[in-house]
Amino acid sequence: MSYNSVFKDGLFDDQTFIVTGGGSGIGRCTAHELSALGAHVVLIGRKAEKLQQTQQEILDDGGQASFQVCDIREEEAVTECVKAIVESRGQIHGLVNNAGGQFPAPLSSIRQKGFETVVRTNLVGGFLMARDVYNLSMNKHGGSIVNIIADMWGGMPGMGHSGAARSGMENLTRTAAVEWAASGVRVNAVAPGYIASSGMDNYDASMKPMIRKLRDAVPLKRMGSEAEVSSAICFLLSPAAAFITGDTLRIDGGAPLGGRVWPLANARNVPFYDGFHRAVVPRVLQDLDD
Repeated sequence: MSYNSVFKDGLFDDQTFIVTGGGSGIGRCTAHELSALGAHVVLIGRKAEKLQQTQQEILDDGGQASFQVCDIREEEAVTECVKAIVESRGQIHGLVNNAGGQFPAPLSSIRQKGFETVVRTNLVGGFLMARDVYNLSMNKHGGSIVNIIADMWGGMPGMGHSGAARSGMENLTRTAAVEWAASGVRVNAVAPGYIASSGMDNYDASMKPMIRKLRDAVPLKRMGSEAEVSSAICFLLSPAAAFITGDTLRIDGGAPLGGRVWPLANARNVPFYDGFHRAVVPRVLQDLDD
């Protein structure tokens, strides 16, 4: 089997894309789709084992991939990592700023260290990657950056540190889109809602009941797939989005809209797209009734 992308074969032939957090979840899926469309994908993350596994999957599927172990929260490490990629691959055509992480907690119980750690991962790290990719490659050749944020328009109760960081990344996206436009660099963001991704299994067991009810808060009455996020990312990286910059594309099934007042009826005729041939249902959702 191979990735069933909606985009044409060879769309990204001979191009190099960086995907942070490429060893799992949405990052892994996106790396597979970019590779299936002809790109060489450079996977970045903190754990070599995950990166090696995704790289091997891509190679087994006939694609091209390499990886760099890097903590994107560390400035010097990021600069050296990007330098190495430029030296090895030459031009960087696209960056997918996907790496992130958080833990559930009310604001009143989050300590400074925990708050700063989440902000460094979800905001500072994305900034460092984008800055160095721009300075070391895209300011000369142009390119496209897609930042992965989150559905945070109604606040993020229980994850205020992540909401603050993601909001900051959205504003950073707009600023970079203006400052870097003269170099032919487009900067956009993608905001996934409730996505059935492996990241759901990283939360404590106490979160399981809430996770299993998330689809009830979505007008389309289902969760999204990793492939539905990846396809949006690929679109924003593609020539079809050449006049789109500084924007945020929400992939959330309408979750932020209307549910507090308007009752959400059971949905009918709702299609589901999952082109990722290696997708795995999160354990927390595996016995959930259709």
